[in-house]
Amino acid sequence: MTLHHAAQLVDPSLVDMSAERLQRLGEFFQSRYVAARKLPCVQMLVARCGELVYQAELGRMSLEDERRLRPDAIFRLASMSKPITSVGMMVLVEEGLASLDDRVDKFLPEWAGQEVFEMGDLETGFRTRPPGRPMQIIDLLRHTSGLTYGFQQRNNVDAAYRAVKTDTIDRDGGMAAIVSDLAKVPLEFSPGEAWNYSISTDVLGHVIERIADQPLDDFLQSRIFGPLSMNDTDFMVPEAKVDRLVSCYAAQPDGEMTPYEMSVADAFLRKREMLAGGGGMVSTGHDYLRFCQMLANGGVLHGVQVLSPVTVDLMRRNHLPGGVDIPSCMHGFSSEAAAYYDGVGFGLGFSVVLAPDRPLTLGSKGAYGWGGATSTFFWIDPVEQIVGIFLSQLVPSNAYPIHRQMRGFVYSALTSSYAGQVGSF
Repeated sequence: MTLHHAAQLVDPSLVDMSAERLQRLGEFFQSRYVAARKLPCVQMLVARCGELVYQAELGRMSLEDERRLRPDAIFRLASMSKPITSVGMMVLVEEGLASLDDRVDKFLPEWAGQEVFEMGDLETGFRTRPPGRPMQIIDLLRHTSGLTYGFQQRNNVDAAYRAVKTDTIDRDGGMAAIVSDLAKVPLEFSPGEAWNYSISTDVLGHVIERIADQPLDDFLQSRIFGPLSMNDTDFMVPEAKVDRLVSCYAAQPDGEMTPYEMSVADAFLRKREMLAGGGGMVSTGHDYLRFCQMLANGGVLHGVQVLSPVTVDLMRRNHLPGGVDIPSCMHGFSSEAAAYYDGVGFGLGFSVVLAPDRPLTLGSKGAYGWGGATSTFFWIDPVEQIVGIFLSQLVPSNAYPIHRQMRGFVYSALTSSYAGQVGSF
């Protein structure tokens, strides 16, 4: 479980994987997606037992020029930012500066007295009821906070989020302004009673700022990025690295790709007030591999300890109320989401596979990870000792079944299973 600083490729057979079968992974994505102009580019990295056994760069940095995708290309992580912010909070928990059951309004006093939506709207006023209990830090980590995203578009609370412009990575006043605005908006449900994918991790990032008394980017740099030599991970791309930032595209109904929100793309080229811990970071494949391997190793990489193994073990356990899976407690239930998350729970910052036979994807019980709206995702399999990373820049992330397909190729390349063996990380 070494994962050298330079992350040099090793012979896959050394960790019981087939080089020939791994090669099929790149061939499939090249022919099916990149050459077919369904994805602008793809970078994939696969590690086993801390050794990098596969890496591929497919496509171009931009569809508007001929530059091939660089190994050190910088990608918008979108929601793959969330696990990083979650680890940041757990650093503070280990240091005794916060507890998982701390009330959020202990750190955000403007949220004292939050109530739950019954009817009404932002313009005419809401009718509300008291929550069963106050929102806690653990609710922000596992998305049981009662918060939402404006893009959900299910009810008047979602509409209020859109009205106060919460779904952005570039806003005057940053998260402090959003937190202030959300003090006027009720919760969608009582904290701890349901799961709803939401702005929770962005709020968590602002809680970190209040506890640490420093901007989120400075905190993450000192506690995670610097110690792990994640030198290309940040909330912006400096001028000297701009040529390494991959262009982002939106999938159209006719199958074409068009440039995605150029004004938002430009936001990554400057330092901004809005430090969105839930979706505002950029990184490279090798940087994120270091982050994943730190988790896979129980919080340690190259002798640098970011978290305790006990803390990492806690994070990758299912924390949904009653130990159920996501569909069993999802707010705003949808059949599509139910099928995708069947047998999948949620830990402190990422999803956790509870029953591999139910989501019908290859993998192990206890595998954990998450993805982002720009077609980025990762997973860590503690049984087979695998880290897999997929990076592209296409919105939305569910345009194609890329996650399931990559996992299929990776697991098909195993020549020996480590299930039941001593030493799994």
